[in-house]
Amino acid sequence: MSMTILEAQGLAAKNAARKLAVTGEGLKNAALAAMADALISRQGEWLAANAADLEAARAEGMRESLLDRLTLDETRIAGIAEGIRQVRALPDPVGQVVKTTLRPNGLKLEQRRVPLGVVGIIYEARPNVTVDSAALCLKSGNACILRGGKEAFRSNKAVTAILRDALESVGLPRDCVALVEDTSRKSAGEMMNLTAYLDVLIPRGGAGLIRSVAANAHVPVIRTGEGVCHIYVHAGANLDMAARILYNAKCSRPSVCNAAECVLVDRAVAEDFLPMAWDLLQQKNVTLHGDPEARHILGDFVIPATGEDWDCEYGDYQLAVKVVSGPKEAMDFIAAHGTGHSEAIITESYSTARQFCDGVDAAAVYVNASTRFTDGFEFGLGAEIGISTQKLHARGPMGLEELTSTKYVVYGNGQIRE
Repeated sequence: MSMTILEAQGLAAKNAARKLAVTGEGLKNAALAAMADALISRQGEWLAANAADLEAARAEGMRESLLDRLTLDETRIAGIAEGIRQVRALPDPVGQVVKTTLRPNGLKLEQRRVPLGVVGIIYEARPNVTVDSAALCLKSGNACILRGGKEAFRSNKAVTAILRDALESVGLPRDCVALVEDTSRKSAGEMMNLTAYLDVLIPRGGAGLIRSVAANAHVPVIRTGEGVCHIYVHAGANLDMAARILYNAKCSRPSVCNAAECVLVDRAVAEDFLPMAWDLLQQKNVTLHGDPEARHILGDFVIPATGEDWDCEYGDYQLAVKVVSGPKEAMDFIAAHGTGHSEAIITESYSTARQFCDGVDAAAVYVNASTRFTDGFEFGLGAEIGISTQKLHARGPMGLEELTSTKYVVYGNGQIRE
């Protein structure tokens, strides 16, 4: 029986992963340097492909916030290349000894970090994800099979060719990085069931994609990215600072998963804070969906919030607003409606901040800072494969260590078990 195209890619990736698993840090770093340099020297190819993607996306009516995620320019490409160089500079996790144990019978046990193997990634219209994923997987000794969305297909195809050429230039297999060129639902379904070749599957995108992969995949899945993030403005907050943080968290890039989607405001400061925040949010024409108290303070131009608004990842210049009685109500609300991604409290009270940090269950919890920092680059990981919102193996921005597992190496001198 003949193999499908994806099965053939899987077999090639599995063979490449075996070679990568025993490749030293020096050669992997040489490949990363070649990849970063190639992105700059051949950026014209990538930009031309991206321009074609953007033209098609505009023709299909893609909204501006998503167009921003799709768009490349020289500055963004320089930043992506710098991300590769940062990954290159990080310590290689492969082979690190996590712990050593000497048993009473003389056996010496070493728990070492090892690559996961072949990592599959399904993602949407962000061509930088192709590069971030390839760089992180390579440094951590993993081959990767990438399936982006149709909106970024030309961009992804162009940059994958650049990266594969760079790998080959230093003597590593091209198949360390592979792109699924079929962007239909059929290829996604096949990838979810590629158990003979994929060791883990990581969906990166909107809630619908992530839930679909988690529900239908037979390959082990690491869930990432669902981001209904909250900013809670406590009665003891510096309100000017709170307004600036909220503006940044909502407006700097509203389409990303670490953008704020809901603000909770203590009743004691709501009448002072909400007009201050609105003055800033108007600069980006943010639409507010508010509860009755918020509408009473700001006026009827605030859209009445429905139950769906409290669970909505808008990904746009829209924000849900709720007035709460204090920290307990805020934390109860986050527990009911958050997605475990990033949550923030703005307060001058140390005890309240501690209460919030201890009581809120999320991958990242902030005190007096924007949720927009939940990012591999900002956390010093060089880049990220995604933001894991689950609790097994990896949580938060997934960098090099999160792309490894461990194995035990046991040294003996003739021991047998009685």
